[in-house]
Amino acid sequence: METKDIILELRTKKGMSQDELAEKVFVTRQAVSRWENGETTPNTETLKLLSKLFDVSINTLLGSPQKLICQCCGMPLEDSNISREKDGFFNEEYCKWCYADGEYMYHNMDDLIEVCVKNMANEHFSSEQARAYMKDLLPKLGYWKKYKYLGGAEKFEEFKQQLINEFNELHIEGMPKVEKLNALVGGYINLEYRLPNGQTVKFLDDNATYLGNQLECEFGGDRCFGIAANMEFLLVCTYEENGENPELVIYKKR
Repeated sequence: METKDIILELRTKKGMSQDELAEKVFVTRQAVSRWENGETTPNTETLKLLSKLFDVSINTLLGSPQKLICQCCGMPLEDSNISREKDGFFNEEYCKWCYADGEYMYHNMDDLIEVCVKNMANEHFSSEQARAYMKDLLPKLGYWKKYKYLGGAEKFEEFKQQLINEFNELHIEGMPKVEKLNALVGGYINLEYRLPNGQTVKFLDDNATYLGNQLECEFGGDRCFGIAANMEFLLVCTYEENGENPELVIYKKR
């Protein structure tokens, strides 16, 4: 179906006149008439209003020109499983399980993989096959795409091992050997550090993806080590439970 037919069908199902629809989306009746005649199509902002009013995605309003998939887990998206913002508008980038009520549900790629494997594995598709498939897929999706040019799962694993080696070569007192790095979203680990001059600063981007982990201090106590890295830098810090009282140990350009 074309946009003109879809709008006409949705308006009719709602039992609305062209005047009533026009009033709800802040346009003239003539504008609605031109949409339904195929002379014009709604602009982006009006499409958003129509999407919320009719409870369908913009992709549906446009005749489903794209095959949408969740940019976090790779699930095919339909109107029934597309996520929403807090104001009720559709977010056509994610499924409702990966992004709910304005919040991202997964900050660790390995955690997401394990959840997906449980749902994907069956007698025809083993857990090992599902895990390998997801490890290859996720770095290519928008949410995790910081490493999109690394060339797939094998190169991604090579890069992680390189970072692990660089962290271990720092020989930081009390920090155990790094053996694993997880993909973490910046907003989840972006702590605020106090500088000697009294100012506070954050080093990470809330919307970027990093490789990192939390490590227990070899000397015991309440503080943990936190590590994070990307193509440009290595960061090591310590903090107490829930990220309280963070202290920067090292921030090193690569």
